[in-house]
Amino acid sequence: MNIEAIYTWKSEVISIFLRYFLLASITYFIFYKWKYKQLISNKIQTYIPDNQQVVREVSYSIITLCIFSFLSYCMFQLYHFGITKIYLNISEFGIGYFIFSIFLSIIIHDAYFYWTHRWLHSFRWTQKIHAIHHQSISPTPWASFSFHPIEAVINFGIIPIIILAIPIHPIALSLFLLIMTLINVMGHLGFETFSSKFIQSKLGQFQNNSTNHDFHHEKYHSNFGLYFTFWDKWMKTFYNPKLMKSNKMDIL
Repeated sequence: MNIEAIYTWKSEVISIFLRYFLLASITYFIFYKWKYKQLISNKIQTYIPDNQQVVREVSYSIITLCIFSFLSYCMFQLYHFGITKIYLNISEFGIGYFIFSIFLSIIIHDAYFYWTHRWLHSFRWTQKIHAIHHQSISPTPWASFSFHPIEAVINFGIIPIIILAIPIHPIALSLFLLIMTLINVMGHLGFETFSSKFIQSKLGQFQNNSTNHDFHHEKYHSNFGLYFTFWDKWMKTFYNPKLMKSNKMDIL
């Protein structure tokens, strides 16, 4: 398989839009249309988002995807100039490293997301930028990329960090982006998909979930993480009254 023939800017732009629209539309259809009555007990907030909110979320997300597409073009220019650490032959580093690079990207992104997200909540002018996303107090899957253009650029910032810092194969990068989009969509689902038994388990308390991020949209000054909860717990910004022995946390 000729990776270089497939790994083009045009194919990446198609992937950017497909990841968002496929995952958001499938989850929205299942939870808000098809199985809504059966799953209503799993709804985290009682408020039901209206069509106006969905249109706003999709509109801002399309702007974000267009920004991602332009910035991806810039990353491809870096790649063609030989500046990045992207490699095309999996055997160059082996399948073990290929898999490891996906998990390493997630760990790096989790730290990047926590601190940039917390920064967006820290100052009045950054809060104004982030306020676009927080217009969705009870978010839907469509809100996963509903950002102010400046926030869209900040969120894309993880890509140059990864491709400049670690060797990564295009397929590994694509799988990382797929996982990121899925976690982001599920975080904005508005329904809890994990059982209470799993959430209260050791593994479940380590894994982020829809309830944690829903509390973030509702309470604003807590739960800044994306994939995991350990940054929030280390920095005392974790909030989930169902799990916490104490509601004490740092308020920015």
